[in-house]
Amino acid sequence: MDASAHVFDQAIALTALGDDRFEGHTSDAYWNMVGPFGGITAATALNAVLQHPALLGQPVALTVNYAAALAKGRFIVVARAARTNRSTQHWSIEIRQDDADGVPAVVLTGSVVTAVRRETWGINDAPMPAVPAPDAVRGPPWVAPVAWIQRYEVVQLDGALPQHWDGAVSAADAAQASLSRLWMRDAPPRPIDHCALTALADVFYPRIFLRRRRRVPAGTVSMTVYFHADDAALRATADGHVLGQARAHGFGAGFHDQSAWLWNAAGQLLATSVQVVYYKE
Repeated sequence: MDASAHVFDQAIALTALGDDRFEGHTSDAYWNMVGPFGGITAATALNAVLQHPALLGQPVALTVNYAAALAKGRFIVVARAARTNRSTQHWSIEIRQDDADGVPAVVLTGSVVTAVRRETWGINDAPMPAVPAPDAVRGPPWVAPVAWIQRYEVVQLDGALPQHWDGAVSAADAAQASLSRLWMRDAPPRPIDHCALTALADVFYPRIFLRRRRRVPAGTVSMTVYFHADDAALRATADGHVLGQARAHGFGAGFHDQSAWLWNAAGQLLATSVQVVYYKE
């Protein structure tokens, strides 16, 4: 590992072992409550595909399912090309880690679709909301007793964490009650790529905190990221802020969804994402 590399690159670094396997190590810099920040784990899984010698094209879609929290230490990522077509490629991914008895156990499953992107007609049917520029907003910094929060520069626009955790259900209109908007980028700033974009799609805190104003155990079970930006669009974004918007549509029986949109400062839609989040009452 290059000690001079950005902290993000250090966290997702992998060593190829051959036979579709890569070795990684958890990063204290991205630690959450009981394991690594889910976004960094998803980015690491994608990184295995992007480093694979058989890779075709660029990411189009990523789905990860969190079977268990990673423990601190070594883990193995398995990235296997299930099928390669003329311009698309379908990957299965797993992250495995030895349990307390030294027996390998699956902690994440997932899939990735990559493709050779071609010039075609296109349009953006999800325009970026009209919001102040990040340097025009002054607000309190994000604070939380977890390390990964410090890895992001965040400017909160709408939907900040409640100031009073009273358990009251938000009285706002349903379209706004779980809505958050924020500018965000890596700290220190780093040119964005598909791995960093994957992690940014998971920066939003669970919608149950905003909708119910109650601190409850919660965590992502499954997350999908759809990449609308190719490498050229990400190079144009450079290390600028990304506008993120997230909201939920339904809560009940211990789970809620989350939909998210991410645009660069020029208004180009970079990615959309959906999640299913577990919560306990």
